[in-house]
Amino acid sequence: GMSETDARLSFERHATSKIRQAGDLFSLHTMGFRGEALASIAAIAQVELRTRRIEDEVGTAIALAASVVESQECVSCPVGSNFAVKNIFYNVPARRKFLKSNQVELSNILSEFERIALINPEIAFELVHNDNELFNLPASNFRQRIISLFGKGMNQQLLTVEVETSLVKISGYIGKPEASRKRNALQYFFVNGRYMRHPYFHKAVMQSYEQLIPVGEMPNYFINLTVDPASIDVNIHPTKTEIKFENEQPIWQILSAAVKEALGKFSAVPSIDFDMEGAPEIPVFHKGDAVKPPQTAFTPGYNPFKSASSAGTKRPDYDWSKLYSGFESAKDIPRNSTEEEPQIFSSKVNRSVVPDLSSAETVPSETIASKINDSVTTTVGGQYLQVKGRYVITSVKSGVVMIDQYRAHVRILYDRYISHLQSGQGVSQRVLFPEMIHLSASQGAILSGIKEDLDSLGFDLSDMGGGTFSINGVPGGIEGVDVVGLLNKMIETASEKGGDVKSDIHEAMALTLAESAAIPYGQVLSPLEMEQLADDLFASAMPGYTPDGRVTLTVFSVDELQKRFK
Repeated sequence: GMSETDARLSFERHATSKIRQAGDLFSLHTMGFRGEALASIAAIAQVELRTRRIEDEVGTAIALAASVVESQECVSCPVGSNFAVKNIFYNVPARRKFLKSNQVELSNILSEFERIALINPEIAFELVHNDNELFNLPASNFRQRIISLFGKGMNQQLLTVEVETSLVKISGYIGKPEASRKRNALQYFFVNGRYMRHPYFHKAVMQSYEQLIPVGEMPNYFINLTVDPASIDVNIHPTKTEIKFENEQPIWQILSAAVKEALGKFSAVPSIDFDMEGAPEIPVFHKGDAVKPPQTAFTPGYNPFKSASSAGTKRPDYDWSKLYSGFESAKDIPRNSTEEEPQIFSSKVNRSVVPDLSSAETVPSETIASKINDSVTTTVGGQYLQVKGRYVITSVKSGVVMIDQYRAHVRILYDRYISHLQSGQGVSQRVLFPEMIHLSASQGAILSGIKEDLDSLGFDLSDMGGGTFSINGVPGGIEGVDVVGLLNKMIETASEKGGDVKSDIHEAMALTLAESAAIPYGQVLSPLEMEQLADDLFASAMPGYTPDGRVTLTVFSVDELQKRFK
């Protein structure tokens, strides 16, 4: 807490500066040092402060608006300081209109909250939004704080990183390779208790994971660097999130070695398994021992040219003389005999489908071609042909069209989901056994912001509290899709598009759902399904391309086909 005088002075510019002498600029251990943050906030918002020291019987309450003190009085309040900031930019309309939606601003607050709470595990934090408690973090250690912020599943994914040299002390945790993500990986660098972004050090971590994670995926890491404050410069960026290091190259090498050591120590790196089980036993050779000839087991009475019974094997006992007896009489049968031949394969061939080409010399080539074509279309079924479980081929007036079945279905589903988002009338299919999805506080906040859109698509979600949601219904036609993974993707998509207009968010969500629910490559389609796919594709306003610009079909004209046969 603060005294009455300090409480009043705390809102003056530079009053809370940590600088006492010029040399302090080269040994900064705090987030800021100019003492302007509180004064800047009071200039563009309405602020209330309630504070009391432990030795005081009563505290002080001060209310300010646009840096002007509106009231100051003695009040009864707990020990410590409590700041309430309201109506940000109420007096600066030009800035206020650039504020994002409540959901986006909450996401920004959550990101900053997570960074501060992570690096200060010894401090208890609580975050409440609209009377809903998002976080209640007791004082703990670094590992427990990570688990409290990002879920209990993190406990089994963390590998300890610990190294100390004369240049830097590195501590923290990295994620196991199997916990890597394509998007929104949890990646945090801290230096001397300050969050930072450092692409160069990030590259050191990524190179340590080479050949351990798929291309395009990123590992989680929570790494704290402790260095001499005189060897870094925190004033190269307004938000102080980009920091210049005096010894970047040596620290890069130390960091890379520390991460590799952590991966190897916990058997994250594949190693050769020298398993002795089942290995042949090789006796020890002594120089004084005589060499013995190898012992070979055999049956003296065995004759491979005798019948199976005499050799003692389990082969069936055939009378070979009887088996060959019929061939002697077959010699006397004339080769041009008119006796009816046995129909060995008659049950396996539909002769009505096979064209009769026995007199091909006298039949025009057009007739032969038509017969062959008739047989092919009868076998395939209709005018559609599927190739390699990937393409659907059919004829059109101008020639032949080849359709990519997956991309075509993405275009069809995308148009359907956009329509559902605009009308709010998506078809929902109830699930017999509801699944549970566990989200962090930031993910839960994003999900709450897009819940109305998810309802329009056909999802039915119930908030069970504690970041857990029950999936009671899903959009129709997405059977076999990992719904939990799909929802996580849509939350990531909404997070990335959080600052965009509503239509852009809808397009991104519809594309994510369409790509997950579309017909996969390799799935065999019936003639009716192929026909329906083609009809639905050509009914689209843009049948030639997927929403992200990939080609869905290719048309080969008759002229192109004729050139191929010249």
